[in-house]
Order: sequence, then C-alpha cells, then structure tokens
Amino acid sequence: IEALAPNLFHKLEQSHEASPLPGKLIRRDTSWANDEGDVMRKATIFFLLSFLAISGCSINPVTGDREFIIMSTAQEIELGKQNYAPMQQSQGGVYDVDPELTAYVQRVGQSVASQSGVNLPYDFVVLNNSVPNAWALPGGKIAINRGLLTELESEAELAAVLGHEAVHAAARHTAQQQTRAMLLQVGVMGTAIAASDSDYSGLIVGGANVLAQAGLARYGRKAELESDAYGMQYMSKAGYDPTGAVDLQETFVRLSEGRRTDWLSGLFASHPPSQERVRANMATAASLPGGGKRGEREYQAAMRKTIAAKPAYEAYDEGRKALAEQNMDLALAKASEALRLFPNEAHFHALRGDIRLVQDNLDWAVTNYNRAIQRRENFFYYHLQRGLAKKELGQVDAATADLEHSIELLPTAPAHYALGDIARARGNLPAAIQHYKVVAQAGGEYGQAASGELARLELPQNPGAYINRACSADGNGNLIVSVRNETTLQVQGIQVSVQYADSAGRQQQRRFNINGQVPPGQVASVNTGMGPYTAGSGCPAQVVAAEVAE
Repeated sequence: IEALAPNLFHKLEQSHEASPLPGKLIRRDTSWANDEGDVMRKATIFFLLSFLAISGCSINPVTGDREFIIMSTAQEIELGKQNYAPMQQSQGGVYDVDPELTAYVQRVGQSVASQSGVNLPYDFVVLNNSVPNAWALPGGKIAINRGLLTELESEAELAAVLGHEAVHAAARHTAQQQTRAMLLQVGVMGTAIAASDSDYSGLIVGGANVLAQAGLARYGRKAELESDAYGMQYMSKAGYDPTGAVDLQETFVRLSEGRRTDWLSGLFASHPPSQERVRANMATAASLPGGGKRGEREYQAAMRKTIAAKPAYEAYDEGRKALAEQNMDLALAKASEALRLFPNEAHFHALRGDIRLVQDNLDWAVTNYNRAIQRRENFFYYHLQRGLAKKELGQVDAATADLEHSIELLPTAPAHYALGDIARARGNLPAAIQHYKVVAQAGGEYGQAASGELARLELPQNPGAYINRACSADGNGNLIVSVRNETTLQVQGIQVSVQYADSAGRQQQRRFNINGQVPPGQVASVNTGMGPYTAGSGCPAQVVAAEVAE
C-alpha cells in the first residue's frame, strides 16, 4: 500500500486538520483524544487501497511489467471514443482540405501501430492547427497537427512521431496518469467516508472536458523514454529507418533552444525534448537492424498541397494575433491575404467574420460565417460565432438554433451563456438557470459572470444557497449570527431567522436584519442578545432573505 500511495497517510492527517469551508465559523473542541477516529479513518483508507490494489493490478501490454491501473482496456477504448470528436473540435477541427494527406498519414500510422501487438482500434487524424503538436487518447485515437507535419522532412520522421504516440496508447500511459490522480483523491474520499458525521461539507464546459487535457498532458520522463524506445522498434519492424527518430529528436532539441512560442505551447509542452532522449534514441537505433525506408520523396509528394498553402496559414495566424491585439487594420489585411492565397479555407472566412463582429458590423459578420459554414459545416466555432452575431441582431430563433448546434459539436461557455440570456429574456427561468450553472462551474470570466446571473435569479428565492451563516457567542454567552456573501455581487437586505424554544417549550422564531450592504466575500454579523448560546452546539439561525444591491 505504501508503495502505491507514498505519504498518503501524512496527506490525510493534513486534510483532517484542515479548516472548515469559508464562512462556516463553527468551533470544535479538539482537547479530547480521537485515537478511535484516527484508527477508523486509517482503516477505511487501508481497505479502500487494498481493494484498488487487488482489482487494479495489470500487465503492461507493451513492456510486460506489472502495473497498477484503475481502468480496464474496454473503459479506455470507450473513453477515447467518446472524447475523440470533442478533442478534434477543440483543436481546430479536421484538416479536410487535403484528404489525400490524411489518407497518407493513416497508412503510415496503421503500418507502425500494427507492430505493437496490442489490439486497439487505432485511428489517425490530421488537425487544422498551426501549433506543432501530436497527441494520443486512450484506446488508440491519435492526432497530429498540420503545424507539425510542415516541420517534418521524411516519412521515417512521421513514422517516429506516430509510433511514439501509438506507444502512449498501447502502454496505457494516460490510464496510468489517471490512476495516480485518483490515488491522490483517495485521501479525500476516505476522509469523507470516515468523517461523514463531522461538520465538513461540501472548460470547454461540462462532460466534454473529461479528456480535453489528458491528450495534451505532459508525460513523465519514463513514459517519454518508453514511447521513444518502443516506437522505434515498431517503425523498424514496419520497414522504416529508425535513425529517423534520432533526426527528429535532434531537430526538436534545436528548435527548443530557439524557444519558438508555438513549439513551447505545443509539442514541447507535452513531450519535452532533451539530449537524454537523443542519446537514448541513438542507443536504440544502434540495437536495431540498419537501413530501412527514409521516404523523403514520398513525404514531400504527400505534403505538396499543404506546403503550398503554408503561406496562407501563416497570414491567417498573423491575422489572429493582430485581432487579439485589437489591431483591426492589420487583422483584416492578413485575413484578405490568406483568402487571396487560399480562398477555400473556412477558417479564413471565420477570421474575417470575427473582425466584423468586433467592429459591430453584424450583417457582414453573419455573411462571413455563412461562407465558412458553406465550406465546413460541422465545426462548432462558426455556428457559435454566427449565433452570437444573430443574437445581437435580434434574430433570436436563428441564434438559438446555431448556438444549440455548436453545443452539440462542442459545449462551450459562450454558447451556454448566450442561451441563458435568451431563455431569461423569454421568461424561461429554469432553462436560464440550467445554462448559467453549466457556465459557472467552468470558472473564468464567463463563469464569474454566470455566477452573478445565477445570484440575481435565485438569491431572492434561495438566499441560503448564496449566503453562508455561522453562529458564535459573545462574552456574555449571547448568540452572534455571522453571514458571508459567497456571490460575486454586492448584497443587501439580509435577514436571518433564529429558532428557539420559549419558557413553555414552544418553538418560536425571531428575525434579525443585517444592516447595510455586504460586499462579495465579506462577513457581517448581528448580535441577537439571545442566550445563553453554547459555542459548537449547532447554529439555530437560517438566512431567509437577501437581494442583489444593483
């Protein structure tokens, strides 16, 4: 158990001594020993880990090592299948303007992955993204960006990239990462079970974010070296020259030293290069049969159309950067340049639409998004942006259709937030609340705004959900009720109700006002003058009224 989760019990001790949630000002008597509770808590964790250890041990299908993974292969395959399309959407969509290139990548990928001996439904896709990157989801779903393909020089280098990613899938590296993450949560789970009678209580948005980061996660040193070594074995068995992997790593190290921002945010963030990996690849290549296919001419022939379009995508990327910097003239010039070089790329039309949207030229924005959708119908972003533009134009039904379609492709905070606004304007408050709650859970600027809208809608009817209360005693033993504003808005008109038994034993209630406004995250109190109150005996007060101070 200690080998599976080192220092876990130490973490549990720290979590057990943690303070209550903010605003829960409840005192505890810690002067008495709790040895029995500690034993029960540790026993709970021990049995949980024992169960996981028995059920989670498996053999790594690539290395043959015995490993601890809390996920079956069937679960991995299903997880990858469910998240493959959302991941593609979130990374720029499928690069569909050159289907011959995608077919070529699939052939090379399948030839290498078939050497793994691991029966997975491997699939390879090229994404329309200029950031140099590649990733693998559980179950053999593998993607490579257009931006990485334009940096490679041979089919052997492509085989090295795809073989490396195939090992990540075959060796279950993502499942290993998730197991480690789950072990860190066992302490929290066990504490919750063992202390259930205590006073403790409780992206892209929604379920689409389950693996949004898993495919782009930074693998550990062991996983990277393992994927390099076995990937080279696969490519050698498939007939490729394994020195292509050495050339590839040498190129990556050189580029990392130049610290290009696109590489730093792409492949190097998830697959950090190093001289150690270069040396390891050299040693592996020396142990494998010499020779094999390099495929420079074949690769250049497959990349001909994409290389020809590279200046157009470079102009597009510069236009996106200019738009982010609010340089509208340069952004528009670069969008026009990209369209002149390659008029059939839908992303370029969407860029022009984004510029028009920022300029409040809504009709032209819709026209540009229409052109993008005509060229690529099933990409979430075009429908999202057209829906937002139509919402501003007052075309509510059309906006709703676009926004809902965008969510079907990839749930996003802007789409849910806009649909919340539309539902609220139509008087459909349950639907508005549902959309805002999805956004609020995602955090960020949209999440903060959605939390504010939720407070406006729900605070009058459910003030206790947004205003925490706690009870304490003054020096004379009289009850003090404190409230904390958990919203992002100024709140006023807070009332608390105190329940008590009169001299005849009848239950009575008294209301007290919290004077003035309470800023977000701040605490205010009222001394009720009622007593005696024993600290820690339970709080007899409830928040019964509050309103947003507009």
